[in-house]
Amino acid sequence: IQLHVSAGKSDNLQRACGLVREASAKGAKVVALPECFNSPYGTQYFKEYAEKIPGESTQKLSEVAKECSVYLIGGRSIPEEDGGKLYNTCTVFGPDGAMLAKHRKVHLFDINVPGKIQFKESETLSPGNSFSMFDTPYCKVGLGICYDMRFAEMAQIYGQKGCQLLIYPGAFNLTTGPAHWELLQRGRNSHFLPLPSSFSEHSAVDNQVYVATVSPARDEKASYVAWGHSTVVNPWGEVIAKAGAEETVVYTDIDLKKLAEIRQQIPILSQKRCDLYGVEMKK
Repeated sequence: IQLHVSAGKSDNLQRACGLVREASAKGAKVVALPECFNSPYGTQYFKEYAEKIPGESTQKLSEVAKECSVYLIGGRSIPEEDGGKLYNTCTVFGPDGAMLAKHRKVHLFDINVPGKIQFKESETLSPGNSFSMFDTPYCKVGLGICYDMRFAEMAQIYGQKGCQLLIYPGAFNLTTGPAHWELLQRGRNSHFLPLPSSFSEHSAVDNQVYVATVSPARDEKASYVAWGHSTVVNPWGEVIAKAGAEETVVYTDIDLKKLAEIRQQIPILSQKRCDLYGVEMKK
C-alpha cells in the first residue's frame, strides 16, 4: 500500500486501515504498509509521534489484520519508545490479530550527499540488534526497513534461514530513489544462499527470492519528499509490479512454483566456496 501520509496520525491510521480492507476485498493475503505510514518522516517528528508497543497504532493494525484475516506488515508503523530510547520499528500481525514479529531498523540512515541531501537518523533513533522473520502458510518472510536494504549481508542471512520473500518498507528520497531504489531490489534477490542439511544436497537449493519494497506516496510539500515507486521483483530479477508516485495499492502474485523452477535451473549453492568465504548471523 503506497499511502499518502499527512501530519494527522488518526487520519493516517484511518486511511491505512481503509486501504487494507480494500486490498483484502480484492484477494490480498499478505499486505504491507510503507515506512512512516502514520507520521511524517523526519528527526523532528520522531519523539512527537512515538508510541510504546502495544499502543494506539499497533492496536489498530492488530484489529484490521484480524478483521480482514490477512498478514499485515505495518511498515515503520511508529517511532517506538522503549526504555527512554526511540526506534524505527515495523510490526507484523497475523490473521488472528496476534503480533508475529517486531523489526527495529538495524542500519540507521545517516548520509551526506553535498548539495542534495543530508540526514542523520542517529540524532534521535537507536538501532535494532536482531533479524526478523515470520512464517506464513505460503512462505517464510524476512524483514528490513529502508536503509537495511543497502546491506547485502543481512539479506544473505535471510536467504540462509529459508526466506523466500523479503519485504522492505522504505522511504527513499528524490536523490537516492531514482539512482538506487530499483537497483538495490534487483540486487538483493541475486545473493541469497540457503543452506541445505549437507552440501551434497543441493539439487533443490539456490539463491533467488522475491523482494517487495513499500514506499509512502510522494508529497512535494513535505519536508522530506519520498520517491514512491513501490515495487515487487521476482527471483529472476524482473520487476513484476510497480507503482508511480501517487497513492495506490499494488497487487501481485508470489509464484513459488516459478521460484522453485529458477532454483533448479541455477543451483548456485553447488558452486559456493565455503572453504574461502561465508556470512553468518552472530545474534
